[in-house]
Amino acid sequence: MAGAELIGKEEMKEVMDVLETGILMRYGFDKERKGIYKVREFEEAFAKYCGTSYALGVTSGSAALQIALTAMDVGPGDEVLVPAFTFLATYEAVMEVGAIPVMVDIDDTLNLDPLEIEKKKTQYTKAVIPVHMCGSGANIGKIVEIAHKNKLLVLEDNAQGCGASIKGKKLGSFGDMGTFSFDYVKTVTTGEGGMVITNNLDYYHRSEWYHDHGHDHNPKVSRALEGRTILGFNFRMNELQGALGLAQLRKLDYLIGEQKKNKKFIMDVLAQVPGVGFRAKPDPEGDSATFLAFNLPDENQAQKFQNLLSAEGVDTVCYKRNLWHYVPNWEHFLAKATANSKQYPFTNPAYKGKVEYKKENIPQAESILGRTLVMGISVKMSQEKLDGIRKGIEQAAKNI
Repeated sequence: MAGAELIGKEEMKEVMDVLETGILMRYGFDKERKGIYKVREFEEAFAKYCGTSYALGVTSGSAALQIALTAMDVGPGDEVLVPAFTFLATYEAVMEVGAIPVMVDIDDTLNLDPLEIEKKKTQYTKAVIPVHMCGSGANIGKIVEIAHKNKLLVLEDNAQGCGASIKGKKLGSFGDMGTFSFDYVKTVTTGEGGMVITNNLDYYHRSEWYHDHGHDHNPKVSRALEGRTILGFNFRMNELQGALGLAQLRKLDYLIGEQKKNKKFIMDVLAQVPGVGFRAKPDPEGDSATFLAFNLPDENQAQKFQNLLSAEGVDTVCYKRNLWHYVPNWEHFLAKATANSKQYPFTNPAYKGKVEYKKENIPQAESILGRTLVMGISVKMSQEKLDGIRKGIEQAAKNI
């Protein structure tokens, strides 16, 4: 559960700073808040941690995606390339701005295959969303290179890879914009929450305005007299979330370090099992170690090994059979069952392209995910717990 495991006195102290002022909203009430601006402080610290110029705290990782897409002017008539393996929110965010998500295949990193970009792009494609799944990065350098060569924008969805990096550069900071999730099971948690990062001042301003009903946040006037350039909505992070985020961010490097120790222990055990391999990682040192993904030669062996592990009390997930993270399993999405009866944006006449979501179009995902098992790695894993996992793996391996 990552960050939630470490909630303690540091988070309580930051939250009490806010409660003592009674001001829970991030904007306004300057006199009453007595200099306490937790969201602003969290944003500044997060931008510094990621090595970017700007960061904007928002209500969720899903909202962060929608805000970033809006800032980049992705909308009706546009297509966005999205990997087949991701949480549903990545696709939902594209549809929320009126664009069409185009499903693309993955490679052995379990993330978007850079070679898919030129295969799947059309005259309507405007952006690519590489998703850094299960705590480790996509081949993001190649993705950005190919996308920009084809005049496509890159939005990194780093909901599952907070704190991970490639050659010292944080995931989320490679593309035109990056987004993060801070929900309860994420590496850093604020209960619910998200962040948008960028080095582009125009994208930052459009994000900031859009996430607060168009307010331009002019410090020279009161909130009631602020100007506005565009319409927006309410995706504001509140001060309690900002307070939690500040305390959690300070623990992030320690958290990743502990997960790496636990992951290595289990990987060393799995490496002794004949036929077991591991996902490709562009930079193993930059892995956040939130998950351990390993594979077997074929899908039947993977399912058999998963059943044997389960019998020994060792839990794993096969994402090819997961209901929420693999496009072919989203029956409501495939049926275009949008919340509006008109099936917008699929029926929008502004869209002139043609999109399909067939398994035949993602052969690598079908093969790789079917023979891959994923284990969650906790921050706090006692030696007794680790030894139990070791014994379970060794016993399962005898019967595979």
